[in-house]
Amino acid sequence: MIRGYRDFYYNVTDMNRAVIFYTESLGMKKTYGHEHWTSLQVGNLHLGLHWTNGAHIPETPRDSHGQHCGGTLTLFSDDIASDRQRIETNGGKILGETKQPWGHMLTFEDIDGNVLKLINDQN
Repeated sequence: MIRGYRDFYYNVTDMNRAVIFYTESLGMKKTYGHEHWTSLQVGNLHLGLHWTNGAHIPETPRDSHGQHCGGTLTLFSDDIASDRQRIETNGGKILGETKQPWGHMLTFEDIDGNVLKLINDQN
């Protein structure tokens, strides 16, 4: 029987750069580090980074709402404007931003092209 989840992970081409991006841009805490695997935590989310030994990560179809296949990790944010600035400063690429009656959403790529979203349920 499934009891919960262990983690969600992204492949990365440069572990050191990726750890800096996730800790400095998104405020995640590093809980374990190895050359092939790093565990990060924010709230109750455990995010893994898996090193590809430098191999290219293939791009999947995506748009301003996220990936068309595979998963898109969505994180809560209480200040999307400030988070956006940190993401861009640390090399992230903004794919789209929208303010709707249901909330404020920012979709972006990390430095390896992995797609994530930030959402604030209140405008």
